[in-house]
Amino acid sequence: MNAIGAKRIDHVAIDITDVARSKAFYGGVLGLKEIARPTSFTFGGAWYEIGPEVLHLVSRPESIPPAPHHFCLWVDDVRAAARVIEAAGYAVAWDTRYKIPGIDRFFTRDPDGNRVEFQGRDDTANESHGSTGPGLTV
Repeated sequence: MNAIGAKRIDHVAIDITDVARSKAFYGGVLGLKEIARPTSFTFGGAWYEIGPEVLHLVSRPESIPPAPHHFCLWVDDVRAAARVIEAAGYAVAWDTRYKIPGIDRFFTRDPDGNRVEFQGRDDTANESHGSTGPGLTV
């Protein structure tokens, strides 16, 4: 137990600058399910349901510089997810420098430069990937 009684992460909020462009990435490329936002919200954005958690996209007038902070999505097939993202024109960087036993993972950036990690079960030990290691820039 923790001192404040926290049960789970309820949502993650990220800043975006173009709602339509971000919806095309999160709803279109990634296929996440958009859900309604409260009608009292007078600022732009979108919400996406991912299991019991929610991703909040919050519209801002300018983007923040790319940084290493990120959120991670667990996917059924991490290699298939990478192919979908690459086919849509987004860079995929596999991280094998810091291997997590039993897990394969890669990073990409959304249209505003927000870093997104994808993880899935590593069941292809003999398969090689693209960019890895210290030069990981995505």
